[in-house]
Formats: sequence, structure tokens, C-alpha cells
Amino acid sequence: MTPKFKALLLKARHQVYTLLSGHNLSRLHGEGYDFAELREYQVGDDIRKINWTITAKLGKPYIKELHANRELSIAVATFIDGGVYCQESNDKQKLMTETAAILGYAAQHNSDLFTGICYTASNIFATPPTKQLFDIERFCEKIYRFEALHTDIPYQSAIDDLFKRIHKPSLLFILHDFLEPVDLSVLAQRHEVIAVIIRHPQEESPQKQGEVHLHDPQKAQTFDTYIGNKSITRYLSRRKANDAKMIAHFSQYDIRYVKIFTNEQPIEKLLQLFR
Repeated sequence: MTPKFKALLLKARHQVYTLLSGHNLSRLHGEGYDFAELREYQVGDDIRKINWTITAKLGKPYIKELHANRELSIAVATFIDGGVYCQESNDKQKLMTETAAILGYAAQHNSDLFTGICYTASNIFATPPTKQLFDIERFCEKIYRFEALHTDIPYQSAIDDLFKRIHKPSLLFILHDFLEPVDLSVLAQRHEVIAVIIRHPQEESPQKQGEVHLHDPQKAQTFDTYIGNKSITRYLSRRKANDAKMIAHFSQYDIRYVKIFTNEQPIEKLLQLFR
């Protein structure tokens, strides 16, 4: 464990224990004792949940939902290839590691089961459902240490594998930059999915740089180009179209999302999400 990685873990753990305590990470409903909400009966609902008093008053069958009185299953899935390598400082991969650590420590602090799954071009690393800090930190170390440059993974194949791999309905965090279309609809049918968008500010709003020598971090290709106002305008148009399509997809399948940049503190963005 390198000193920089250890410092990252210590920062994440301190933030969880001082700032995240008492925050509920999920909106899942289930069998329990605390009232959640009343809603109209739908075909397929358990008739034993019908609130007959409200049904008699309103003339329509209503279901009484209860907050889940059980431990949550928290799963964090990361997709790491050359796309996360941005500038020599590699801040996107560090941010992904810190975010995964915060979520892992939060699960452990709340006594919830945690599963970490890291997809790379060479293999899939997965922890067993755990409450042990050792497994959480080992998962984070895999994210931090992986040599992502010049690697590429088929994202949709990874999504399909993830659906087969996690059987228990879970609070599932997907950590990715979402700069290309990814279909999460299958996962949303079984899990409560939260998309955590990890980006560098230059990917959101690039600056004019003139003539540059670029290196494709996924395909190991290099080329000379000119980054001026026209090329930036074309890029922004495509990026905004991609994001609009992505947000519409999230809305359609009730997927919450948060966007975190490398110059921001992930704990602050996650706190906004959990409130």
C-alpha cells in the first residue's frame, strides 16, 4: 500500500465517519415496521398489504408500503480502461478510487453488505458480499493500481455480466465517465441504480489550445490536430447530445445520478445525493 493510496483511504474514511453518519443511502421499500407511503393497488401486489380502512374511505384499493427492516446490499461497479486516463496526473482514476472508498466505508459503517466489482480489459475483480474493511480496501487498491493506459473494454458486455453476477436486489452504484452510450435498463429492473459520472473539467468544457499532439489512451494511436473554436463547438455539441440522451435514459428507468469532477470533493456531491 503506497503512501498516496493510504492517504486517500484515510481521507475517505475520516469523511464517512464525520459527515455521512445517519444518512440513508437508499429509497428501497420492503417488509418492515416503519410507514413509508400509501399508493394505489397495482396488479400483482400482495393483497395482504391492502389498507382496508383507507380503501373503504376512498373507494379504491390502497397499499401500505413499509420501509425495509433489513440490511441493505450495496454494490459498487467500476469500468476502467484507457478512457479513465486523463492527463499525467490520472485524476479521474484517483477520483474513482476515492468515491468507491467512500461508498465502501459508508456501507461498512452502516453494517450493510458491500460488493465491489472492477471491470478491466484483462479481468474482472470482485469481492464477496462483505462487511470487512480488508475486502473494501483491496477492491479500492485494484482500482487505484490498475494500468489503464492503452486498454479498452466492451462496456455493454460488462453490463450484461454485472446483471448475471448480482442476484440480490441491491443499491447499485455504477462509476463511469458515461462519455459514450451505456444501457442500464436491465440493471434498473432488478436494482436501485445510481450512476456516478466521473469526469475531468476538460472533458466537459475543453479550452482552445491551437496545434497539439494527441494520444488516444485506449487505442494507443497518436495524431496531430488543431483545437480551436470550431473543433470545440463540434465537440460540445456532441457531448451535450450524448448527455441529454443519457439523462433521458436515466429518467425513463428511475436511475438517480450525480456528476463529480476531478477538481471537486466527492463527499460533497454524494451528500447532496443522499439527502
